[in-house]
Amino acid sequence: MAFSKSLAFVFPGQGSQHLGMLAELSASYSIVRETFQQASDALGYDVLNLSLEGPEELLNKTAYTQPALLTAGVAVYRVLESLMPIHPAMMAGHSLGEYTALVCAGSLDFVDAVRLVSERGQLMQSAVLDGVGAMGAIIGLDNEQVALLCDEAAQGEVVSPANINAIGQVVVSGHRHAVERTLVLAKESGAKIAKLIPVSVPSHCALMKPAAEKFIASLTRTKFRPPNCPLYHNVDVQMHSDPEKIRQVLAAQLYRPVQWVETIQVFAQKGVRVIFELGPNNVLTGLIKRIDKRIDTLAIYDEKTLRQALYSAQSQSEVFDISSANHLDSL
Repeated sequence: MAFSKSLAFVFPGQGSQHLGMLAELSASYSIVRETFQQASDALGYDVLNLSLEGPEELLNKTAYTQPALLTAGVAVYRVLESLMPIHPAMMAGHSLGEYTALVCAGSLDFVDAVRLVSERGQLMQSAVLDGVGAMGAIIGLDNEQVALLCDEAAQGEVVSPANINAIGQVVVSGHRHAVERTLVLAKESGAKIAKLIPVSVPSHCALMKPAAEKFIASLTRTKFRPPNCPLYHNVDVQMHSDPEKIRQVLAAQLYRPVQWVETIQVFAQKGVRVIFELGPNNVLTGLIKRIDKRIDTLAIYDEKTLRQALYSAQSQSEVFDISSANHLDSL
């Protein structure tokens, strides 16, 4: 496996799912179908059919979204690795995507991860009654402004920054009325956009602490290994090789914010110049461009983008082992 000091892989979280995701790749590559079958066998329902055919309402339920997205990310990674074995300098995943990164970095077995994120989704869904929590996106204010507005809007309820997604783009999470008050204040403070986003679970805020406390037992039962690739975690933007520390940051991730801006800034400081987003959409690619325009990005989710990634890789001999690219002519 070739090593690249300038390439990183990232894996998306909830919000990237859509009906028909990976339809082309699943039709062309048996390893995609085999990966989805592994997930289906572990969970007792057809994950590929749900991803391709829906129903959409079910796919968008947290407990089903998480295994589907994890499986999609791992499937893309396996396709890419089978065509041109590569070893990125580092990895990261956005929220749920951190579990995908752990699988691809050899820290967590895929089937264990599927079961783990399925339970994670169920615990998150049950932690807050429907309609009690909400999340909102704010664009055009800096992190400090948003944090102060959350403090002002809380009024005894929970609301806090949940995803620091890009420069001037923050998602807040908490009790619905507190989130709504924050969005009103954000508009009054000059935000370009301040709106609720369609999710059923207020992730990455204190309302998820009960879910995290229950989830610790599942994390403790699950075997983790030191990652074989530097992997930066959401809550502290640090690498961890101790399995117990990995469990701790995964539990904390449920109620602490995703530090995505800092993650990409660390990548850039470490010399990353190319980032591949492996999953069913290009959400992270857009965020990365808002954080550091010097980084080239490519989301891989269909035949066209896979081909672009492979030929991009082939042109960078310092990044990839060209002798391993023996399947390009068949694409």
